[in-house]
Amino acid sequence: MPLDILITVIATTIIQSMFGVGILLFGTPLLLLLGYHFINALEILLPISIAINMLQLIKHHGFIDIDFVKNVLKFSIPFVVVFLFIVTSVRINIGFFIGFFLIFVALKDVVGSINKIIAKLVSYERSYLVSMGVIHGLTNLGGSLLTAIVHSKQYEKDQTRATVAVCYGMFAVFQIVTMFFIDHNYLISYADNVSLLQIAVIIFLLTEEMLYKNIDNDKYAKFFAAFLGFSGAVLIWKSL
Repeated sequence: MPLDILITVIATTIIQSMFGVGILLFGTPLLLLLGYHFINALEILLPISIAINMLQLIKHHGFIDIDFVKNVLKFSIPFVVVFLFIVTSVRINIGFFIGFFLIFVALKDVVGSINKIIAKLVSYERSYLVSMGVIHGLTNLGGSLLTAIVHSKQYEKDQTRATVAVCYGMFAVFQIVTMFFIDHNYLISYADNVSLLQIAVIIFLLTEEMLYKNIDNDKYAKFFAAFLGFSGAVLIWKSL
């Protein structure tokens, strides 16, 4: 098992265990920077992302915002599938612009005028969700826009993570099904994939017990805003 892949999986699993996204959002650009192909990055990261999201939903599935999830299924998922097919032949880099948007959203509780702008923007939810599906299919960065819109809804921490997790899980499930119809060479063995999955589950259980349970709603909201800002900075740095 390549050491760089192992380190990437461990680091991004900790992030996803806390916030519901991270394995694809950070794992994809990290593996691309390390020289791996986009499709191979998906092959490695998608099963792990799905597993962590499922574990998060076992306990907190009752907190899911069902209406929002239905809208994601209708307006985002079809575009995830279509544009994943397209990305096999075309590469588009929009991480720089998404990065600035995330930093903008992270500041909404600090700057009142930004809060009003964000509220107006996410009021066009259908258009936002369509854009999110297109971006995720093309770049695997739709999780950043997902966290932004969920953050704007002012949920408490369990509802935030559960709603993000189920939507992010849907992204990954439809992506992995789509990949069965895309011709590509598998990079790592089935045994290595299983080992990475087992390691990720252990990391999730440790993170859940040692970090997530000990953070109250107010602190979680602040950490989530910091996570958005950090995500934006990373995307901008990667795009330069």
